[in-house]
Amino acid sequence: MVQPKVQLAVSGEASLLNSTTAGAAEKLFAAAASAGVTMTLASGYRSFQTQTTTYNGYVNTRGQASADTASARPGFSEHQTGWAFDIGDGGGACSFEPCFAEQPAAVWARDNAYKYGFVVRYPRMRQEVTGYYYESWHLRFIGVEAATDMANRGISTLEEYFGLEAAPSYQ
Repeated sequence: MVQPKVQLAVSGEASLLNSTTAGAAEKLFAAAASAGVTMTLASGYRSFQTQTTTYNGYVNTRGQASADTASARPGFSEHQTGWAFDIGDGGGACSFEPCFAEQPAAVWARDNAYKYGFVVRYPRMRQEVTGYYYESWHLRFIGVEAATDMANRGISTLEEYFGLEAAPSYQ
């Protein structure tokens, strides 16, 4: 894991990505900045222990059924791979809330992230396929070729693109 040379809103393990994702993120963030858009790394790598704490926080406040639509169980989070991260806008506007989708960072990412190999992993109105509510801030690196192919074909979820079962359960 490495710390990408991007604007950080976090420190420690949360500021880390795997080296491939970090390199692509640097290009993504630089392009956003060139377009006048502030983008921050708001949550990167999570260890199993950190994901356990995160998930249990959702379970304690929402119950397990609701938690399973908002946070991955430990061992299932893309954050644990270093291939995914959450973005912010540098000012905290609507951080990790549905209204973030209308912030410039989220709009720019939605329209341009594929050029750098990223997809918005949990798109709007696709919960029945992904298993998670819309997260305009959660980007997943899949490579420029695959992300561009998805964008060109109008495919919005990895489940559909790779022919995976929709919203797999934990059972």
